[in-house]
Amino acid sequence: MNSNGFPSRKTVAQVRQMYPPGCRVELISMDDPYSKLKPGDRGTVRTVDDTGTVFVRWDNGSGLGVVYGVDRIRKL
Repeated sequence: MNSNGFPSRKTVAQVRQMYPPGCRVELISMDDPYSKLKPGDRGTVRTVDDTGTVFVRWDNGSGLGVVYGVDRIRKL
């Protein structure tokens, strides 16, 4: 993490390489009390933004992003 609390450009590039658009992922954990997503939910990666947030088109219709360093997903 940089001093501003965001991942470095190198880290973001690694996240983008690990989760390219179109790859399938499964949620391990999410630190969002308002989310209806639960561990085991699956979806398709849309994009990774400059903060390392992985935006997923979840199979349940949600479009919630996975925050780098907070939430956890795994590639299927």
